[in-house]
Amino acid sequence: MILFLGLIFGAVGTVYLIYGKKEHDALFVIVGFLLIIYPYVFSNIIMIIAIGIALSLVPVARSKGLF
Repeated sequence: MILFLGLIFGAVGTVYLIYGKKEHDALFVIVGFLLIIYPYVFSNIIMIIAIGIALSLVPVARSKGLF
């Protein structure tokens, strides 16, 4: 299950990374890199899901003007 979650959040991170490089947006690049790397650091499934969702929503929250 952990490997599958790493694959899913890694794919989202790859999309964010490519989009950030294309648009020259540092936030997307940083969040994309973190989404690719963080599943290797944590082994708890709940932590992986919570951090992955939180990181995935950071660019969305910024575009909505929440910060």
